[in-house]
Amino acid sequence: MVRYVYDFTEGGRDMAGLLGGKGANLAEMTRLGLPVPPGFVVSTEACRAFLTGGAEPEGMSREIARHLTALEDGAGRLLGQPDDPLLLSVRSGARFSMPGMMETVLDIGLSDASVLGLAKVSGSERFAWDSYRRLVQMFGSTVMGVDGALFENAMARLKELRGARDDLHLDAGDLAELVETYKDIILDVTGAHFPQSPTEQLRRAVLAVFRSWNGERARLYRRREHIPDDLGTAVTVQRMVFGNLGPDSGSGVAFTRDPATGRPGLYGDYLSNAQGEDVVAGIRNTVPLTDLERLDPVSYRQLLAHMRILENHYRDLCDIEFTIERGRLWMLQTRVGKRTAEAAFTIAAQLTDEGLITPDESLARLSGDGLARLMFPRFDTSATGRALAHGLPASPGAAVGAAVFDSAEAVRRAEAGEQVVLVRQETTPDDLPGMVAAQAVLTSRGGKTSHAAVVARGMGKVCVCGAEELTVDPVARRFTTRDGIVVEEGIVISVDGSAGAVYPGAAPLVDSAVMRHLETGEQGEDAPGVVDAVARALRHADGVRRLQVRANADTPEDAARARRFGAQGIGLCRTEHMFLGERRKLVEQMILAHDETARAQALDALLPLQREDFAGILAAMDGLPVTIRLLDPPLHEFLPDRTGLAVRIATAEARGERPDPHDTELLDAVGRMHEENPMLGLRGVRLGLVVPGLVAMQVRAIAEAVVQRIRAGGSPKAEIMVPLVGAVEELRIEREEVERVLAEVSEESGVAVSCPVGTMIELPRAALTAGKIAEQAEFFSFGTNDLTQTTWGFSRDDVEAAFFSAYLDKGIFATSPFETLDRDGVGRLVRIAVDEGRAARPGLKIGVCGEHGGDPDSVHFFHTAGLDYVSCSPFRIPVARLEAGRAALYGTETSDSR
Repeated sequence: MVRYVYDFTEGGRDMAGLLGGKGANLAEMTRLGLPVPPGFVVSTEACRAFLTGGAEPEGMSREIARHLTALEDGAGRLLGQPDDPLLLSVRSGARFSMPGMMETVLDIGLSDASVLGLAKVSGSERFAWDSYRRLVQMFGSTVMGVDGALFENAMARLKELRGARDDLHLDAGDLAELVETYKDIILDVTGAHFPQSPTEQLRRAVLAVFRSWNGERARLYRRREHIPDDLGTAVTVQRMVFGNLGPDSGSGVAFTRDPATGRPGLYGDYLSNAQGEDVVAGIRNTVPLTDLERLDPVSYRQLLAHMRILENHYRDLCDIEFTIERGRLWMLQTRVGKRTAEAAFTIAAQLTDEGLITPDESLARLSGDGLARLMFPRFDTSATGRALAHGLPASPGAAVGAAVFDSAEAVRRAEAGEQVVLVRQETTPDDLPGMVAAQAVLTSRGGKTSHAAVVARGMGKVCVCGAEELTVDPVARRFTTRDGIVVEEGIVISVDGSAGAVYPGAAPLVDSAVMRHLETGEQGEDAPGVVDAVARALRHADGVRRLQVRANADTPEDAARARRFGAQGIGLCRTEHMFLGERRKLVEQMILAHDETARAQALDALLPLQREDFAGILAAMDGLPVTIRLLDPPLHEFLPDRTGLAVRIATAEARGERPDPHDTELLDAVGRMHEENPMLGLRGVRLGLVVPGLVAMQVRAIAEAVVQRIRAGGSPKAEIMVPLVGAVEELRIEREEVERVLAEVSEESGVAVSCPVGTMIELPRAALTAGKIAEQAEFFSFGTNDLTQTTWGFSRDDVEAAFFSAYLDKGIFATSPFETLDRDGVGRLVRIAVDEGRAARPGLKIGVCGEHGGDPDSVHFFHTAGLDYVSCSPFRIPVARLEAGRAALYGTETSDSR
């Protein structure tokens, strides 16, 4: 029989898949002897069974009842008993942290009868009624589906009526009145009463947490964080401890190191006379955790000791939730903390130096996405002028956008192509769509552990919290600074998440210190710690990786930059980019040529220009391989737009003028060359086979550039790549032409020119016949952009805007197949081509030059598929280097360094 419920004493952190992260870590703290309120976990298996079958699984209720009895025996009290009630918290806990995305219900067990007993035994009527109103509010919105705004509005009206600044200024009578108001709201909306049975409360709360796994905000968060939909959530049921029992009680969140910067020390927030949700919700501004030393020195010292135990045990930054109940410290949660990219690199280096982790483990905790964020520009603070306000630097970076004041407006404007900053008093989980859409989040309340801060850090979004100098008015859709400056919705502001500052307008940007170091080797005085940490991580990755990293570069300048970033050659040099600008006229001449002589003249004019281009790139990459792709796109792309030509001719005729003969000739050529689907038409190898002299010109330019470099004392390593091959016969014919021209140049110059000839695998047929093609190819390079298009039947230029968002919403994609390689379809073709190609030609060199070559997840796949190198844009090279090292250590595994 399947087991669904486990006591904390039966689990451990290695059971996160079954008990969820929260439950597994509570069990681990229990094993470590830390003060954890006792409880049990309803497993993720139970959740999956419930979601699949639509009803609670057989035997789950009996198991819960048995564990509840054990909990009651240990406490010497019964759940919800009238005189001294045992109260419970019911919390979600997925395998991967999803802060605030699913449901929580506290104070389970309170009723009209037991609230009086709680008041008596606690000695505080206010505390009892405050706890009851929290239960009714949470249960009503979470379990019974009542709009939470109805409860919030009722609270706001009562505070206004009593002249209370916040909920602490409402007395017991006020809160008792509020409970009755809340119960009336539930009855009016649902037609049902708030349940008085404690066991019914518990049962329904557990099922509500299960249902919240498929709630809109949870699904959106999983899509954003690439968390699988089929994991389900566990439910943690735990004895309540109370931080809202008076000034000697409180709740807090602590980090063993700063999650924004990685600096060692005690970081976190504390709120006296409050429960934990008050801290993370940001409804009242917290005090720094260091203030706890003054407020409760005994609990403070105990907390420091527990934090040291946890960091040494987990060997990582720990995020800890705790409650103090009348001077007694309780540990409510720990997890490996989410962090910014800067903190991830800094902490990994620190823990390595401290001997807690090895360099290999350090590398595993990093990510290419994090490194990419560190390469983003930052604000030039010398030119920003006076800040509008300052707050807590919750998640670093620089972001500019129009101020918006609710989630829906953020989404609407972002979908229209506008950059926005979401401004709120404090965020709630319902704000997640707006946070995803925004460039930055700005709140006037809350600390570094508030919902806004935690979620923004996890997503890599810029965030400033607790900007108390701002008065945010979401109804009027504006905020006002302490100096009286009013910023209406739509006004552009700049948010500096590193300094915790907000500036008017679009502040100027400068390169990040990490980017400067990668390009120039400069250490950078503004961020020496993270710069050094990045340099160390890349050195270690370079030392362990098997995959080489090359660049996609078409100019000497790009080639030189790529080499500074650590490129080991060029995996894709696109020759079509050399035909743009003023040279387009020469291509026009070649296309319009009416005989071989005219075509040859145009090609002869292009030859020296191409030769110099290649010579410059070979010089920049001297001694390293440079893979040059022969002309790929359809020739019509080098001609003027058909509509524009037609309009010019029609306008001239309407004026009674004779149209320009050249325009007429061009329009005729465009008409002749028109294709319904040009990306599947006359392009790639097909051009070389039907346009006389084109391949010969390009190969001669390459060969003569090689001769030029050799005579100059260089060591050029040019490789010639034939695009869009679908049949081995295409490559065989073109290769014969290439080798003929190379032999001619060798004989004419007296310098032996030898360039390997290979092909791009970018058509499904090429992948499926790779064994045959390898007989004529000395190397393969996967063009995964076209291979994805032709495998899926997608036109990238059309489908991404047309329906990809719907596919992502419906879960057809976890991410766009143009961003991260589709392993099941396109990836299978890659594996087939690798296996069959190398079976036909052992030692066949294979790389990838599509955009996937710089995508972290795809790099791991290419490593396991056995490729020799990835090639990507110059600015993605450090990312690919890092991920290639991680792939060498951990294969297809990825680690969440957020």
